[in-house]
Amino acid sequence: MNFSEVFSHIITFMKKEPIANYRLMVGTDSQVHPSNTLFITGIVIQRVGKGAWACFRKEIVHREMTTLHERISYETSLTEKVAALFTEEKKNELIEIVLPHIYKGATFTIEGHIDIGSGERNRTRVYVNEMVARIESLGMEPKIKPDSIVASSYANRYTK
Repeated sequence: MNFSEVFSHIITFMKKEPIANYRLMVGTDSQVHPSNTLFITGIVIQRVGKGAWACFRKEIVHREMTTLHERISYETSLTEKVAALFTEEKKNELIEIVLPHIYKGATFTIEGHIDIGSGERNRTRVYVNEMVARIESLGMEPKIKPDSIVASSYANRYTK
């Protein structure tokens, strides 16, 4: 699917039930394979407690990307690339769906999921501030493990 088709699916999903809590989430995970590194960027629109619609984009780098910082940074770049497709105009179009219903409890958030954690034993913890700042600069709410479900669960499933 191209981005227009993806966006159309999101619009249709939200319009089916405009009085709901929506989370638009974008996140990337990667897996190093013997001759390449596979990156999967997931786009998920969740109607909290009432289902979700999701799709993903695949990118292959034709080498083993073994340096952790390079891989985490590239994952974040791919998330930024997809998030940038949601222009202010597109975001406003999504917000307009729930806006008439905010007094009935409808909400809409946009999140950038990063496959890193701040735990003491997590090797990626030294990159948390850098990657979180990058996601925040896009106007998205950053999420790290264990809350970065699109990167650490959904996209992860397709990197194997």
